[in-house]
Amino acid sequence: MKPAPFDYRRPDTVDAAIAALAGSGGFAKALGGGQSLGPMLNLRLAQPAELIDLRGIAALSECREESASVQLGAGITHAQIEDGTIPDPSRGLMPWVARGIAYRAVRNRGTLGGSLVHADPAADWINVMALLDASCIVAGPRGQREIAQRDWMAGAFTTALADDEVLLAVRIARLGPGARWSYYKVNRKPGEFAEAICAFVDDAAQGRRRAVIGAIDGPPFVIADAGALIDRWDETLAHHHLCVAGLEPGTYEYQLHAVALQRAAAALAVFTGEGA
Repeated sequence: MKPAPFDYRRPDTVDAAIAALAGSGGFAKALGGGQSLGPMLNLRLAQPAELIDLRGIAALSECREESASVQLGAGITHAQIEDGTIPDPSRGLMPWVARGIAYRAVRNRGTLGGSLVHADPAADWINVMALLDASCIVAGPRGQREIAQRDWMAGAFTTALADDEVLLAVRIARLGPGARWSYYKVNRKPGEFAEAICAFVDDAAQGRRRAVIGAIDGPPFVIADAGALIDRWDETLAHHHLCVAGLEPGTYEYQLHAVALQRAAAALAVFTGEGA
């Protein structure tokens, strides 16, 4: 199968990309790294009239460091995060996760922003950014706005990004020097999308003790105050959170996520700063 015919445009500025999207009447599609959209085009699951290639916009690959946060451009690749060539606000969590995304060839081209906009519930970055309580900075004809991660993903493959907007960057608050984290993913073999994702961040000094249950039917389920699970594993409390996340006890999906949550908690307990 080959893509349906489409026009192709490669702007070199954000303003030009926004103008192209706004002028398409909703029939254009922005292209980031292309590792998700490319197969969808080939299968004709996506049939845009015009493809707006964002890879020529240098501003989307810029990083900005601030005292309390780091702003990563949407065009940053998984490989750049894996290799540590860009600032890391997560004390090693993001490079650790990046190493487990698909294969190196995919990581060389796939982008942080592309993954977030695609919003596959089983993808890594949509879950990591929910765990870190990041925010997405977007721009469109009506100007620039910042969207909290809790408001970013409306459902599977659906985000708050308008058709004529571009994701510019992701703002991530820095974890403190004593922060711990863990990330546990269940997939049948390396490179596949996850069947279950569970993760913890324990940054007690900043009052951030969070957990996420991901790779579910919709947006990641965030436990904003996970202190009780972090301090002592509690099977009954874990069961409660899994049920609230929409997982039905006794099902295959419930069992996978229950194991992932317990193993993520166990990994956090032995965190050494070298990965979980």
